[in-house]
Amino acid sequence: MERIVVSSSPPGGLDSLVDYRFARCSHFTVVDVENGKIINVSVVPNQSAMTPHGAGIQAAQVVASLGAQVVITGNVGPNAFSSLQSLGIKIYLGAGGISVKDAIMRYLSGSLSPASGPGSPGRGMGRGMGRGMGTGRGRRW
Repeated sequence: MERIVVSSSPPGGLDSLVDYRFARCSHFTVVDVENGKIINVSVVPNQSAMTPHGAGIQAAQVVASLGAQVVITGNVGPNAFSSLQSLGIKIYLGAGGISVKDAIMRYLSGSLSPASGPGSPGRGMGRGMGRGMGTGRGRRW
């Protein structure tokens, strides 16, 4: 049996889209495959998505704790890439925007290529310049 974890948009599952982000995706869809067939699917919320710093490393640790041998995602930053590699987890990039099921089928057919390096680093949680106060509320400072 092979366990594949896919970064997923809400609500997760085979019909959800593969999220372009690994560390900041909302869910991980966990797919067990045996003899080229999907035998089990579960969805796990990504608790590291809202972490201000180090989300990639934390997400990699979560994926490892799920027993993943393969990760499929749209993009993975350098910290997550290094963490996944050191854990022996294979990484496949460029699947963002297609359904999780389609990504799994492409992986099983060999049409997804393994990542040779990380994608561009993420931007984290943003700079917080708006301070959560909105605009146009007539406030004077």
